[in-house]
Amino acid sequence: MGFHDFETPREDTPLLSSAPPLSSKFKTFANIFISIVGAGVLGLPYTFKKTGWLTGLLMIFLVAFLTYNCMMLLVHTRRKLESTVGSPRINSFGDMGHAIGGPAGKLFIDAMIVLSQCGFCVGYLIFISTTLAYLAADTSAPPLFLGFTPKVLFLWGCFPFQLGLNAIPTLTHLAPFSIFADVVDIAAKSVVMVEDVAVFMKNRPPLKAFGGWSVLFYGLGVAVYALKG
Repeated sequence: MGFHDFETPREDTPLLSSAPPLSSKFKTFANIFISIVGAGVLGLPYTFKKTGWLTGLLMIFLVAFLTYNCMMLLVHTRRKLESTVGSPRINSFGDMGHAIGGPAGKLFIDAMIVLSQCGFCVGYLIFISTTLAYLAADTSAPPLFLGFTPKVLFLWGCFPFQLGLNAIPTLTHLAPFSIFADVVDIAAKSVVMVEDVAVFMKNRPPLKAFGGWSVLFYGLGVAVYALKG
């Protein structure tokens, strides 16, 4: 009747099968790297300065451990659910929510994903438009163009590229953009590190291990944003 029998995966079933891969390991690495290590890493040097070097290191390792643990929990939960007899295949976070909490669970998970991704898009659009407006600042040019400030113009100029990237259906096709983003991300981090070292060598501020309780949650917020996977 058109249906094919397949073996129900167990807890020890590997994620990668022997079937022909849809993407290469390099493309997969590029997508994972840019999805976890974002532009928030550029704010870590200032965060270390405010929170203290020891506090900063502890927060980074703590957030990295929690991020890794959450990813592994997702994998183990999926394998556990799919190992149940009669359980459907789980191909998305929404499917996992449906398997655990029914339609309400799927709706909740999908809504949280949409809200979080919209928040990331808004944050990055503001960051990009503000940075471009600062780099293109010209004191001799009029501050407004057709009633819009340069920041607003750059913001609206990003929308066609944003919509174009959203129209790409698979991560495999997004891999070239992820590779380009990885190169830019690493280059930006290198520039920040070189500049910070140069500033530190010229004017060495006093190093402190703990910057105080008032900046602890600020540091945690930046660490979570930097490793937002």
